[in-house]
Amino acid sequence: MTAESNYLIALCRNREASSISCARFSRKRPAVPARFLCASLLLLGTLCGCRSEEAKPAPPPPGVTVTPVVQKDVDIHQEWVGTTIGNIDADIRPKVDGFLLTQLYSEGSYVNKGQPMFQLDQRQTQAAVQQAQAKLERARAVLAQAQIDVKRYTPLVAQKAVSQAELDKATSMERASTAEVDADQAALDNASLNLGWTTVTSPISGIAGISKVGVGDLMTPTTVMTTISNVNPIYVDFSIAEQDYMRFTREKSGQAAGQSLQLILGDGRVFPQGGRALLVNREVDTRTGTIQVRAEFPNPGNVLRPGQYARIRATTEVRKGALLIPQQAVSELQGIYQVGVVGSDNKATIKTVTLGPQFGDMWVVESGLQAGEKVIVDGLQRVKTGMTVAPAPFKDTQASAQSGEK
Repeated sequence: MTAESNYLIALCRNREASSISCARFSRKRPAVPARFLCASLLLLGTLCGCRSEEAKPAPPPPGVTVTPVVQKDVDIHQEWVGTTIGNIDADIRPKVDGFLLTQLYSEGSYVNKGQPMFQLDQRQTQAAVQQAQAKLERARAVLAQAQIDVKRYTPLVAQKAVSQAELDKATSMERASTAEVDADQAALDNASLNLGWTTVTSPISGIAGISKVGVGDLMTPTTVMTTISNVNPIYVDFSIAEQDYMRFTREKSGQAAGQSLQLILGDGRVFPQGGRALLVNREVDTRTGTIQVRAEFPNPGNVLRPGQYARIRATTEVRKGALLIPQQAVSELQGIYQVGVVGSDNKATIKTVTLGPQFGDMWVVESGLQAGEKVIVDGLQRVKTGMTVAPAPFKDTQASAQSGEK
């Protein structure tokens, strides 16, 4: 109630009070006209208060941005997460015991096959070589004596000057001496190998890792000194779902996709060299329901290294006349996907749609929309079915480029 109405009510009450007081002095004036006057003034105040409250104008329709549903042929990509590994990862171990004296390579550098990498103490193996050489010389001397005896006894046996037993004994000694010489020669060869193995060389060409041992450490054949990886070409191991594997084995498109793989690096860049699927593992992992696949990529310059994060992308399908909408136009609640559609009369309608795979920053719509319909991109949360909206065109560079617009 307004201040004017309050004033009129107070005035009415004053008039009624004055009428009552006057009636005490003059009984001739009736009280009914005063009451009627008070009611009239109260009604007048109410009408004045209602007139002061003017009707508020209706709010304008909410503004939204819309974009048409695009229809075009698209290549459907599928991605899997993998890890790079070298096509050969060789752990470098010494063949003999010894103290490490010198490291002969630069860590992280490229080494060639046969290049020296570590030098062990040679004194013990050199002594073993000298000992083997001495034993060989002694065996050769015994063999020479046995050969002389056989050569001497052979004509004497014919002359009956020496018994046949003596000749047989000399012949046996010759054979035993020959075998002893061969054994000592093998021992010398083994000692020479051990001496050569005190210089640890690279068995392959590749990238040498950081040394895991230090100068002065005692090396044994079980000690891993470093690791060398051949990374050109480089392998990428990743796992695919069992269902995808079965589909790829049935469809020719899957086989073609396996020969044209893309490698996406950890920084989002696409590796310039394309790859191919090299092999599929023999079994499915029962814990995850996936099967391991190994891909091969050329790696000129040894840019990629083992252990890097990688994503494998392949074109697994070509959708003819696919319907595309921006991903931000879709609202998801408990697995139900909805979009807002604006008709020619600017009336909004909320529709439930079935989505397919992603294409860039857009969704492929399986059902629920028609080509050319305008979907709401921004402002869907303010819209209900049947509501009038104020649509404005949505501008997005990436979506326009994918839809073929300029």
